[in-house]
Amino acid sequence: MKASLKAKYDADKATAASAVTLAFNAGDVKLRASMTDATVVNGPSLNGLALAVDKPGSFTIDYNVPKKDFRFQFMNTIKISEKPFNLVYSHSLGDHKTMLDGTLVIDTANKVSVNHVLGSGNCKLKYTYVHGGDTTFEPSYDLAKDSWDFAVSRKVYADHVLRAAYQTSSQNLAVDWSTKSKLIGSYKVSALFNLESGLKVPRVTAESTWDFEM
Repeated sequence: MKASLKAKYDADKATAASAVTLAFNAGDVKLRASMTDATVVNGPSLNGLALAVDKPGSFTIDYNVPKKDFRFQFMNTIKISEKPFNLVYSHSLGDHKTMLDGTLVIDTANKVSVNHVLGSGNCKLKYTYVHGGDTTFEPSYDLAKDSWDFAVSRKVYADHVLRAAYQTSSQNLAVDWSTKSKLIGSYKVSALFNLESGLKVPRVTAESTWDFEM
């Protein structure tokens, strides 16, 4: 059995939150149960409790217990001109939303992705280019908003990644620093700048994740 503990702190709101996930292997299927601090604060409750059945590369079924809402996700891969095209179909019963994601892997350095919400004009296109194995460029275009977003990330050290993303529609600039280690867990510090009214003090959040074998 595997366990995961995640903690998050929002400096702007001076609030902290935590979540615990337990995962069990049942053959080639994984069973997961997760809860947040809302599940235990002020006495045990169903708030923040979620259950899932997952078969990697095939399907995921999530159940939000307090909302009584199912979310289904199915994955498949087909070949287009000998290139793998990864498909993901997602459907949420609660908000009646169906989403399709497709990613064409051209080679190890280039891939093109598309995301579309059925029944809406919401469609996003993204191109990903990896340069030298340590720098990634991700321009994307939102057809509904008629706007471009840009992101770039770089491995600073073996376990450290620095990423910056800019949304032209909202003029938000997000800067993330993350690291992942088997010894000390995973850490991420984020700063969000809104450049619409000039450069001001950013909203800063920090989160960490620890994985355990039980």
